[in-house]
Amino acid sequence: MPQGGGSGRSAHPDELDAVSRCLAGAFFEDPVWGHWAFPDAASRAARLPRLLGCWAEAAISRPWVRVTPEIEAVAVWIPPGVAEMTERQEAEFEDLVDELFGDRAQQLNDVFSEFDSNHPGDEPHYYLSMLGTHRDHTGQGIGMGLLRGCLAEIDEQGMPAYLESTNPANLPRYEALGFRPRSAFGPPGGPVITTMWRAAR
Repeated sequence: MPQGGGSGRSAHPDELDAVSRCLAGAFFEDPVWGHWAFPDAASRAARLPRLLGCWAEAAISRPWVRVTPEIEAVAVWIPPGVAEMTERQEAEFEDLVDELFGDRAQQLNDVFSEFDSNHPGDEPHYYLSMLGTHRDHTGQGIGMGLLRGCLAEIDEQGMPAYLESTNPANLPRYEALGFRPRSAFGPPGGPVITTMWRAAR
């Protein structure tokens, strides 16, 4: 698997903290993982990296957690035919959700169930679990450049790609790279999450 070039390099497990910090910076103002999940901004800075880091940790042993050279941007991919988490990781994640959200844990679990039920299961694909550029480096096209490189590599394999956008501001950016809206869901009275599919090329 390529370790550099336009699709970025594969993150090393020792870089998990830096990957988590990058993602937390990127998603700090996100409608779902920022404001809805952690409405208290004062505690968000400490709690959000733990949530996003748990997802990144589950994937980082594979070569498809891609980062820019100094981890200014991160793309967390789940390759075709690979489970996002092991049974042990799922159990640890459930404990983390209980710890982070307390009496709101069921609200979060309901949303996670919606993610699962909307996820296409009829065709193998690459799943973009998270894409983020640290907020200190936004506006420079770094994240989209990383995504574009990853998609070029996926295109070489003739595979489709899937993602969920938790921020409507990003929809035009994804559409410009060939993703098309597929479905929408979200917490009652909360932000809308749009699923997007990119056909194989």
